[in-house]
Amino acid sequence: MPLATRRRIGQLLIGSFPAHDLSVELRALAREFDLGGIILFSRNIESPEQVSEVAAEAELMGAEQPLWVSVDQEGGRVARLKAPFTVWPPMATLGRAGSEELASRFATALAAELSAVGVTLDYAPVLDIHTNPKNPVIGDRALAESAADVARLGRVVVRALQAGGLAACGKHFPGHGDTSADSHEELPLVEHLPDRLRAVEFEPFRAAIAEGVAFIMTAHVLVPSLDEHRPSTLSPAVVQRLLREELGFDGVILSDDLEMKAVSARYPVPEAAVAAIKAGCDAMLICSGNVDLQAQALEALVRAVETGDLPQARLDEAERRLKRAKERFLSNRSATRDRRRAWRQVVGSDAHRAVAEEMAAFL
Repeated sequence: MPLATRRRIGQLLIGSFPAHDLSVELRALAREFDLGGIILFSRNIESPEQVSEVAAEAELMGAEQPLWVSVDQEGGRVARLKAPFTVWPPMATLGRAGSEELASRFATALAAELSAVGVTLDYAPVLDIHTNPKNPVIGDRALAESAADVARLGRVVVRALQAGGLAACGKHFPGHGDTSADSHEELPLVEHLPDRLRAVEFEPFRAAIAEGVAFIMTAHVLVPSLDEHRPSTLSPAVVQRLLREELGFDGVILSDDLEMKAVSARYPVPEAAVAAIKAGCDAMLICSGNVDLQAQALEALVRAVETGDLPQARLDEAERRLKRAKERFLSNRSATRDRRRAWRQVVGSDAHRAVAEEMAAFL
């Protein structure tokens, strides 16, 4: 396959690495495939200065387009960047406060800190609704317990993050709030009918789409009323017909981590990668840091294109959306570098800690 096509396929992967430094193996994979981006976990993070250096190095790995430098920084128990970064309470505090103004100040401060160390994509906000108190994976990560409140506050968070130059990612479509299993460990079941999903679970996603959210992440959940057999991430009925066509989302659809057991216990990761892109995802996460596995997934996509199993038109659509998102958020790289030089004045600032303390009053 021509190098240009392999590099187009590489854009579909937001990859991972095992330690503080970008690994030799990941750099080699990036040279061959021109990866779409990287995701940072706690294992990759030592200090703000080190994150900034990794981000700068990752940016330079892109042959034709800069890489996304992404992270899960929600606040509460899902926060990869610890002190001296501002320690944010969970987003549920925003719902309890009920203040759009506080939500905007939080997201503005969050965007400033992440941008200051070169992060360009945050997997936030959670747009799931906390309707099931026994939910082991969402809980206080959700903004609120009602669709209207999650939609209202989620829209504000998206607006402020993106106004701060950071791409936002709403998650997890079609809704992970009313489940009693953790998709990291098993495949959760959502038993609602389509009318209920449209009236409740989809409302925050509609609001985020109206606000121009850059990314939406899929949920590894089984919704029999939508698809009896496939997890939503791998389901054309969910990804293409509902999110893309019915809700009209024309941003980037990103799979959740394909190594989570909800998917990987049933589908080998390379097979899941092909299925997710075929279903309508534009990009995928593979998060353990196993670069060999990431390479296998990309080679599976290469074979799928060569055999016609993955239509060229599907690759073209994904490429268009990914390129447009990068043009929107990554085109002014000199400004990004200027912001990074000032991270000491931004990270964990008194003003940001004051916002966190105001949120913490609603714990």
